[in-house]
Amino acid sequence: MEYLKINGLQFYNMMVNASNRLEEQKDFVNSLNVFPVPDGDTGTNMSMTFKSAISEIENINSNSIGEVAKKLSRGALMGARGNSGVILSQIFRGMSKALEDKDEVDALEFANSLLEGAKLAYKAVMRPTEGTILTIIKAAGDVAVKSTNNDISMLMEEVCSYSESILNKTPEMLPVLKKAKVVDAGGMGLLIILKGMHEALKYNLKAKMPINLNDNNVSFNSISYINEEYIKFGYCTEFFVLGRNINIEDFKKDLEPYGDSMIVVGVEDAVKVHIHTNDPGVIISKAIKLGELSKIKIDNMREQHRHLLNDEFSITKKEDIVNLDEEENKKEFGFISVAMGEGIKNIFKDLGVDYVIEGGQTMNPSTQDILDCIKKINAKNIFIFPNNKNIIMAAEQAAKLTDKNIIVIPTKTIPQGITSITVFDFNMSLEENIKAMSEAIKKVSSAQITYAVRDTEIDGKMIHKGDILGLIEGKINEVGRDIYKVCENTIDNMIKEDSELITIFYGKDTNENEVEKIVTSLQKKYPEKDIQSYNGEQPLYYFIISVE
Repeated sequence: MEYLKINGLQFYNMMVNASNRLEEQKDFVNSLNVFPVPDGDTGTNMSMTFKSAISEIENINSNSIGEVAKKLSRGALMGARGNSGVILSQIFRGMSKALEDKDEVDALEFANSLLEGAKLAYKAVMRPTEGTILTIIKAAGDVAVKSTNNDISMLMEEVCSYSESILNKTPEMLPVLKKAKVVDAGGMGLLIILKGMHEALKYNLKAKMPINLNDNNVSFNSISYINEEYIKFGYCTEFFVLGRNINIEDFKKDLEPYGDSMIVVGVEDAVKVHIHTNDPGVIISKAIKLGELSKIKIDNMREQHRHLLNDEFSITKKEDIVNLDEEENKKEFGFISVAMGEGIKNIFKDLGVDYVIEGGQTMNPSTQDILDCIKKINAKNIFIFPNNKNIIMAAEQAAKLTDKNIIVIPTKTIPQGITSITVFDFNMSLEENIKAMSEAIKKVSSAQITYAVRDTEIDGKMIHKGDILGLIEGKINEVGRDIYKVCENTIDNMIKEDSELITIFYGKDTNENEVEKIVTSLQKKYPEKDIQSYNGEQPLYYFIISVE
């Protein structure tokens, strides 16, 4: 079937089909992770980001491609997970900008939207690397705008063919891909999306929405932190206002007398509103004067609280009670950390972290998840510790979507996060603490002990599925069959003359007696160094190690 133009319905079908295809093949994309460790979650992150985008257009009532693209972009922005998810959200954002205010587009206009997607994706990355998803979207945009095809279906066939040829060349662009004998995982995820879009046009497919679009999303229950006597305003009211040139500051002042816990932030031509109020009708009537309302959600917090009590959920700590009503109760600093494993989460809480988001390897929290936590903290300055290189971009994106002062400390490992918080000093200024924490990260050497999920060869090391791997700063240092021997050898390779402290966090799949043997052995070898061990209870990694 020939498509000289496509409208919102056809674009909707393309995107839903593409999302379904990515969900079907996410495990394959995950398997392309360069390192053979069990945290290759590129496919999962891209699919969850895409599903969040699709949930935003699930009930759309418009045939305008501009409207569909705008809502798709917003959903991807809020649901972005991991670096690949954030980049994908920026691709959709660029496409949305190019398709803005259009009911339908021809081949050239659609081609330009792909190119705009590439431009914004490159801007989102501080140091773009070729041989990645960026290269593939750039190839797609470039070939699209140069094409002479007027049929958009044929245009997409050309885009897919050329993008696939470039994807197959990514091992030549990145030596690490060549050594691992794989193509780039993010690039493959994008190619699957492009092919899904083309398939919908080629076969005139009608969209079939997947079941439970948000079944994998991490959610946060704010009600469990609130005692009913503290609920001054009983209805948690959330919605989007879709409109242009909304004066956010004036809107906030207009709403302020009617509630508390208010968050009003703008995302281009939309404003997201969250407020606790006793009269949602007043809030909605004021908002509807500014534009169309979307995603309206009103929860009776007192009723939910009573249900929670009936289900034996109760507040056990006085410090868990969050009272956001009074400006004078606002504290100077707040802290959010990302971690997995009850032991490690408890360490962060003991260090004064307000909220620990469950996440890390294989489960990157989304931009929305991080925003939900930010909303709960009544502080002038809020620090976020991602503790994973694949979560930093989502944290930075969340920081841009709130009017609170957010500082993302770019911690890439659990040890870096713990050290950063440890050096924080309430007697120092914000700037002094940022500098101190940033310096502290540089002095921490981190390692993980995990297992190989497939056969490969990296840096001359032959690795077989099931081998135990010792990674120092993300690079494979030790390969063996014994967990505890690999752990001790890895630590030996981390020790320097000026090293003073060795910290071992052992996971839920380790034997405590064997851990004690390692500690005893290290104490004999390094009597002048302080050696500590904690039960982190983390999954996937037998050990997380810190040397300072």
